[in-house]
Amino acid sequence: MPTQAKIDRVAELKEKMEQCSIALTAGYSGIPVNDMTDLRRRMRDAGVEFIVVKNTLVNLAAQEANVPQFSEIVEGPTAIAFGYDDPVDTAKAVNDYIRATRSPLAIHGAILGTGPTLPRSEVERLASLPPKPQMVANLLGQIQSPISRLLGVLNGPLQNLGGLLQARINQLEEGAETA
Repeated sequence: MPTQAKIDRVAELKEKMEQCSIALTAGYSGIPVNDMTDLRRRMRDAGVEFIVVKNTLVNLAAQEANVPQFSEIVEGPTAIAFGYDDPVDTAKAVNDYIRATRSPLAIHGAILGTGPTLPRSEVERLASLPPKPQMVANLLGQIQSPISRLLGVLNGPLQNLGGLLQARINQLEEGAETA
């Protein structure tokens, strides 16, 4: 018979799964308590909610939230990082923590919204993406580049005509001065 605390926990997890833009799972075994406290603080500072939860409760919440594929990335002692804004920021925060502290925290995978699961390698690729403003700037540059080249091609004959007319004017002025 489930206790009211577990029912409430499942409802809370279901709500988080429905509202998050990314849910990243990681194995946390082998991490000392002090390091886990530091990890939670850093995740909170990055805008990521990092919780440790029992797998059975996660699976129940995933079924209720219509995200059954969540069980594919839950194995062993599991912690979940919920990101509510940009999914790249969440993946970067966890990946950067692992790299900076050489933590035994192991990413299992992630789910973007209600989509398919992403394996560890895809999460690491997601974390290696440049920041959103830089990606937008690159995209705008690639859009503007062909247009500016086209303008250069179209302006070329007009510039040549202008140069030709100016040379003729100079020629006529030189001829008028000598006469």
